[in-house]
Amino acid sequence: MNHGAGDHGEPIDPDVLEAFSRRYFDAWNSRSAPNVAACATTDVVWDSPALPKPGIGRQAVVGLVQATAVAFPDYEFTAPSPWAISHDRLTAYVPWRMTGTNTGSFDPPGFAPTGRSIDLSGIDVWQFRNGLIWRYQAVYNYSEIARQLGLSPQRDGTIERVAVRAQRVFVSMSRARRRIHGLTR
Repeated sequence: MNHGAGDHGEPIDPDVLEAFSRRYFDAWNSRSAPNVAACATTDVVWDSPALPKPGIGRQAVVGLVQATAVAFPDYEFTAPSPWAISHDRLTAYVPWRMTGTNTGSFDPPGFAPTGRSIDLSGIDVWQFRNGLIWRYQAVYNYSEIARQLGLSPQRDGTIERVAVRAQRVFVSMSRARRRIHGLTR
């Protein structure tokens, strides 16, 4: 996580983190956008692959929770393994697993519902100020959501192999054109 000059979080108490993480997951699973946002400071920086750029403030959190509930109305978050705290006690690493069925519009980017289910694992990276998340970063493979929803080719599938061949032909042709015209590279 990036910090500006003078930015700092507060040390994390393991007992407080345990209770906080339960409250956080309960808020998500109750689909209460205001309760999830209440877990964050008013000036939180919320960075997620699902957002086109990091969101600032609680309203950004509310928007993401609402968009998730529309896209995956039956979503559920679980904690598949224990959280960890960095050596300096300033950062928490909180693993999660999200399951759900895409029966609503997936926005951003605006995909129509596919009716397919996802099973996604990731890690939240939290830093705190005044007992609330001040800096948030979700770490997960966003392209895996697209694969599971059928929006991008499956790994090592026919479509992916054809796309790879087409890309290689395109690069070879581009290089040949440059050589013919005396350009380097």
